[in-house]
Amino acid sequence: MSREKLVVVGQGYVGLPLAMAAVESGLDVVGLDLDTDRVKRLGSGQSFVEDISDLRLGAALATGRYLPTSDYTDARGFDVCVISVPTPLRDGVPDLSCVEQAGTALAPYVRPDCTVILESTTYPGTTEELLRPLLEEGSGLRSPDDFHLGYSPERIDPGNPVWRLENTPKVVSGMGPAALDRVDTFYRRIVRQTVPVDSTRVAELTKLIENTFRQVNIGLVNELATFSNQLGIDIWQAIDAAATKPFGFMSFRPGPGIGGHCLPIDPCYLSWQVKRRLGRQFRFVELASDINHAMPEYVAQRVMAGLSTRGRPLRGARLLMIGLAYKKNTGDLRDSPAIDLAGRLHALGARIRAVEPYADPRHVPTDLAMVELTEDEVRDADAVLVVTDHDGLDYDMIVKTARYVFDSRDRCRGPVVERL
Repeated sequence: MSREKLVVVGQGYVGLPLAMAAVESGLDVVGLDLDTDRVKRLGSGQSFVEDISDLRLGAALATGRYLPTSDYTDARGFDVCVISVPTPLRDGVPDLSCVEQAGTALAPYVRPDCTVILESTTYPGTTEELLRPLLEEGSGLRSPDDFHLGYSPERIDPGNPVWRLENTPKVVSGMGPAALDRVDTFYRRIVRQTVPVDSTRVAELTKLIENTFRQVNIGLVNELATFSNQLGIDIWQAIDAAATKPFGFMSFRPGPGIGGHCLPIDPCYLSWQVKRRLGRQFRFVELASDINHAMPEYVAQRVMAGLSTRGRPLRGARLLMIGLAYKKNTGDLRDSPAIDLAGRLHALGARIRAVEPYADPRHVPTDLAMVELTEDEVRDADAVLVVTDHDGLDYDMIVKTARYVFDSRDRCRGPVVERL
């Protein structure tokens, strides 16, 4: 009896962990990605995702049940296909071209009784209104009569050592009861708990609610941080004190901005859909987005002022940035506020050097000089900026050696340290 065949379209931070978990659960997995360089690296056992070690990838390849490929013909005969491709914003408008491309390319291989699941973050209605017609037109089949279609939002948290794909509850949905059952059955092979909901629209909205909640609360503490500094109040101590309340409060921390594949984008999908469908503004989302996207400029101005009080102009100053990734202990540079901040400081005449132990150097802007964290680098800098607080770096050495530290992550203490 043949094993179940899974196709995962997209082998990035979401698709690769799913592919690995599926191989380990006994499925034959085709990992489809149009990035041929990425496919070659995966085929040679080189993982570019921190959560997937080369050892784990190599073990999957050794089973003979994981095939990284750029050729959609390898999808032929699939039982389940999960689409986990990027859904960025272009000029504030959702760009679903990758979903459209995947749906169009996959459609000829859709066969009776197979299951297609979208995981990419998007606005409510995408699965039903966009993906479904593409699959039906290209296959000549119909959902839900001929094949099953569902949506299950990804909940990958890169760098999180506790909550992984396998132990994070998975929201599942389908277009009709039979599709929901198929989607639920598939994920129950891989994760410990599934959370079925009534429709794909509910599942699509669920993902947007999760990240909108985070963006709004981060926007709140970021604005509080700017006010608290002007009022001479330690925002970090105030948040820590508030967090001792055992009910009615959830701690969020300020920072130099937001980044990654979710927070800068997902709430905007919801805001765009509300405006498009209802003709109304989602004011909370838009205000939080404005505040969070203004943080790199605010940090740049604070650094300029900090240098000025020490008799050093920003133009010509040598700055050492600690961390470029949007999140600590990862190398993910997608929409990182650190890249935005570096660009602003460079435009103001600063000379930037950066310490980033996790990111692939090929993805770092070419005008950023990458260096190791050494006493000489810290000593020679007019200012050290803690932007991404990766663990394992010697912050004590930074405080002891630096002339001036601007810490946007509450990692340093001392007379030369100024905190956000």
